[in-house]
Amino acid sequence: MAATSADHNQQTNHATDAPDGSRQHSRAARAAQARWVESLRRSDVTRLWSELHRLVCNHPLVRASHSAGLLVEGAERGNAYVDLTQELFVTLLAKGRFQHYIESDMSDADIECEIGQIELTNLLTAELRKRHPESYRLARRISTIIQSSANFRRFDSLGTIGTDDEQHRRLADRVYGLSEWADAKPRRGLQELEQRIQMIPVRQRDTRMVGCTGDAQIIISNSDLEDLIVSVLEACDSPVDVRSLRSLVMSRLPVMDIYLVPLGGDDSDDGRVFEPVDGRENPEQDLLRRESENAAAGYVDRFLKGLHATVRGKSKQYDRIIGVLWHCYLSPDHVTQLEAAARLGVSDSLVSDYRRRIEQELRALAFSEIEQARRFEISLRERVRALVAVGDEEGVAV
Repeated sequence: MAATSADHNQQTNHATDAPDGSRQHSRAARAAQARWVESLRRSDVTRLWSELHRLVCNHPLVRASHSAGLLVEGAERGNAYVDLTQELFVTLLAKGRFQHYIESDMSDADIECEIGQIELTNLLTAELRKRHPESYRLARRISTIIQSSANFRRFDSLGTIGTDDEQHRRLADRVYGLSEWADAKPRRGLQELEQRIQMIPVRQRDTRMVGCTGDAQIIISNSDLEDLIVSVLEACDSPVDVRSLRSLVMSRLPVMDIYLVPLGGDDSDDGRVFEPVDGRENPEQDLLRRESENAAAGYVDRFLKGLHATVRGKSKQYDRIIGVLWHCYLSPDHVTQLEAAARLGVSDSLVSDYRRRIEQELRALAFSEIEQARRFEISLRERVRALVAVGDEEGVAV
């Protein structure tokens, strides 16, 4: 499972093919027609949003993220792009980037480049790092080692250094091998490479804690990781592009970027169904459950009071933020942000702002155990469902 997850996450992060000449020309033509400076000076929000949506739809990492399920689950591609565009718009507005572009006298091309290559990429990689922290961290470590260690060198830059194609070649597409190999070393297909590395055992997990907060495990030290990369290349006996090399190396590591699912799985799953031997509670479990429910109710009260304070006690705004909490986080319908805004009769920007406030209050809660968080979620869902139902009845009565 760890190997499959690592390979999938690597393809998610970097598996985008370079566009052909016609697509590059079409994209360049659309970028040349962009009027960022004019739209900013005229405060043309509609035009700015359209340009941001164009960047989102054509960004290669956005397409890869949607294919890998990193965007809103269950959403159509168009709605997912609209949600991401709105997030990008609100982020730029909150950071004051639009005003900075005007004050710095940046050109249309410079603005296009910064938003597309920096702001949007940072937004996507932050989501990737949040969902797949270990795979993302290991992928970066592998890339750093093969570029800095004397044991490796490039095999695709012979005689082409300084050319335009070489300067714009993506890191994932570059080809690396062992320094001791000859320049004419032949390459092998990916399927053969995957078969060859099966002889390499999966490394044991290093559980030492690292990082400024001490909440991340080493998994494998840099020296051992470099030795593993050398072993993989020796087993492949072929230069390998960075994208495939990361996938091959991480398949030999115990990466644990996993999703928790119910014990029985999805209702549509045709596989084996696992059932507990006896699901009844004993007296001790019943007592612990009731204590946990009481503690969860206290967390829910504190959380809802925090939301009430963020809207300064205004009832109308509180009803709206409760609606956003239900539709975007707790409702089983899994609607997109755009659909939630339509159901509540508010703007996308307001939904984005309320989502940030909700997540800020959630981060302020400190759970010492997973079970506490689960009980909190169950209790919060029941409480918010009741609040939403009361709000709907009052709306009908009016």
